[in-house]
This record gives sequence, structure tokens and C-alpha cells, in this order.
Amino acid sequence: MTSGSPRPTAAEHGPLRVASLATGPLQENAVLVWDAASAEGFLIDPGDEAGRVLSWIMTLGVKVRAILLTHAHFDHIGAVQPLREALNVPVWLHERDLPLYRAGQQSAERWNLPFMQPKDPEHFIVQDQLFTAGQLRLTARELPGHAPGHVVFVGEGLAVVGDTLFQGGIGRTDLPGGNHPQLMQGITAELLSLPPHTAIYPGHGGSSSIGAERVGNPFLL
Repeated sequence: MTSGSPRPTAAEHGPLRVASLATGPLQENAVLVWDAASAEGFLIDPGDEAGRVLSWIMTLGVKVRAILLTHAHFDHIGAVQPLREALNVPVWLHERDLPLYRAGQQSAERWNLPFMQPKDPEHFIVQDQLFTAGQLRLTARELPGHAPGHVVFVGEGLAVVGDTLFQGGIGRTDLPGGNHPQLMQGITAELLSLPPHTAIYPGHGGSSSIGAERVGNPFLL
């Protein structure tokens, strides 16, 4: 953080903490989820501005155990390579999104945006995969439709949902690999089935809750 910048804040979910940082020209949210007692956790979707993201992590004092990716659109993976090297951690991605991941450079060029192509992920995510750190337990759930290998990460009282469900919106399905009926089916099965108080942290925009989106999201009515 630069001198004079406000200290980053985190939302509290019992023993867990969540913080988001909007990065890059598309204002994609990098998300940190960690166990407050051990300060260990995971970095999800570091999309851009690797130096700023690293400073943010250091200021919050989080020990990142791995980089987890909801999906592989270029605006969600642009800071992966420098951060995996700086933090010395592995990268996890669903295998069905590997073609998108490898096409990051090509996709960014269509927008005339700078991009650092990351090396392939070390590990592939599968349905119901569990990631743990202290009292933190994040379960990966497949939710394709915006991207073929999109997953969401569900913890106690929270869900990091990438580009599936937004405050008042849903993910685009007009991109390569998109499928609108599949996205809607997945949102219903994997997200709307969660308790209403569950907080959602999307890939763009502000946080919300399952209950608020059930009653106020025009795409779900």
C-alpha cells in the first residue's frame, strides 16, 4: 500500500476473514479468504497489478497457501505468474478451463491490454475438492456456463463466486464456451441452495448475499 493509503479492511465470518481488491482496467476482484487465528488462507483470482496485490496481502498479514482460480478468463489470471513466484505457492484451476488459461495472452490482445501469460497450473480442481487452512474449509463446486471449467468456492457463511452471480446480475454467457441454461441451472443448484445469510464475493462489483439476490436480482426472478 502506498503511504497514506487507508489500511485494507476485511469482512468477518466467525473465525474467517474475507477481503477483496479490485484490480486492472476491468476492475476484477482479487479475493483473500483466511483463518483469523492462524492467518493462513488462499488467494483467489489475482487478475492484475501483482505488486499492489502483494502489498495488500502483506499489509493484511495473510500467509497464502495457494492461488485458486474460479476460471481462466484473462482478467482473472493476469497477476498469477509474478504472485506464484513471489509467494512460492501452487496454482489450482479446473482442467476444463485450461484452454482458456493458455489463451490468456491472445484474449488480452483483443482488448489491447498488457498481459503476462502464466505458466500452466500445478494442480487441477475437481468437484467437491476441499481446501483447508486452520478453521477455514473451502469446497470447490463446479458451476460452468460463464466458462467451461468455472468453479465457486463455498465456506461457512460465504461463497467466492467468480463471474457466476453478481450483485443484481449474472455472468455473461456470450463468450466462447458460454452456456446460459447451464449457468442458470448451476446458480440454482450450487448457490441458491445455500442459506440466505451466505455472503457472496463476486469477480466484479460489490459483495452481496444469497438472500438479497434471491429477492432482488432481476435475472433470478
